[in-house]
Amino acid sequence: MKDSNFNPEKAEAFSESLIEVLNKSAIALALSIGDRCGLFKVLADLPASTSKQIADAADLNERYVREWLGAMVTGQVINYFPETRTYQLPAEHAAYLTDEGTYNFASSMQFIPIMGNVEDKLVRCFETGGGVPYSAYTRFHEVMAKESAQTTVAALGPFILPLVPGLKEKLAVGIDVLDVGCGAGRAMIELAKNYPNSRFAGYDFSEKSIGCAKTDAAELGLVNVRFEVRDAAAIGETEAYDLITSFDAIHDQAKPAAMLAGISRALRPDGVYLVQDISGSSYLEKNLELPAAPYMYTISLTHCMTVSLAYEGEGLGAMWGEEKCVEMLKDAGFTNVTVDHLDHDFINNYYIARKV
Repeated sequence: MKDSNFNPEKAEAFSESLIEVLNKSAIALALSIGDRCGLFKVLADLPASTSKQIADAADLNERYVREWLGAMVTGQVINYFPETRTYQLPAEHAAYLTDEGTYNFASSMQFIPIMGNVEDKLVRCFETGGGVPYSAYTRFHEVMAKESAQTTVAALGPFILPLVPGLKEKLAVGIDVLDVGCGAGRAMIELAKNYPNSRFAGYDFSEKSIGCAKTDAAELGLVNVRFEVRDAAAIGETEAYDLITSFDAIHDQAKPAAMLAGISRALRPDGVYLVQDISGSSYLEKNLELPAAPYMYTISLTHCMTVSLAYEGEGLGAMWGEEKCVEMLKDAGFTNVTVDHLDHDFINNYYIARKV
């Protein structure tokens, strides 16, 4: 039975919004495919071209390229000229769909099919509890490394390091640096290249990621950086580092409190703990206007929270929020915590934590 207050116009508007959601979800998947196939890079370098010319330039099957172009044209991503049956990627769109542009959103879209791939396992978790382990996520570390390259590594020198006054000068002279939850080690490798007098280390739970980090460092001939497979909750070092970093790594830990306590012990008394983590509040009602909030809650549900629960962890999730982060940092012994934001990065907060 319908509610007596049922509003047909409101229902119709909601129905239309769901069609928009459905279309945009499909576009997200098509964007991911286009990025993986290198089509946006090819299109950015081509004038208006036929599907055959585009397929040949990308060394791909024309029939698949043509159908993909249909999704991109109707999704208003790519221009189509029916009189010549040619397609063109506007430069303004290429700026946000290629690695050479401002930010590659097409690369970020790859998280959508990766998370969708564990839907069956996640539904079972709704019924039985528990979580989905890291091993269930195909290509996650590969895509995360690429995401880190454009959100963290590229911003290190111009934006992130300057958040700590005098840090660049100390790195130039020579200090000890550790990145906890380093993934494929892109950030530490970048710093090791730029600051040869400093000594860098990276710890991560993933053997695959650490293997990639070691290979990349060796290929570059870097002797001032090392990587180890190590549980972030069991660092086991005391006053060994002047700077410790964590980039988007705390909220999906099984034991985040133990991780932060270990980092506090491993940091020298006058050291700095520099944290990048998801922005937003610990209170749902304060996130209603937060950019990309539905995306971040969904990523948290389908990865960050559930991987923690898979290891009988706390399941903080990506949207643990600024209030909870500051509270946990202080509980770990960081009495001086400041929160910064960067104009170009609406996804993350930056925490500067000191013990004195």
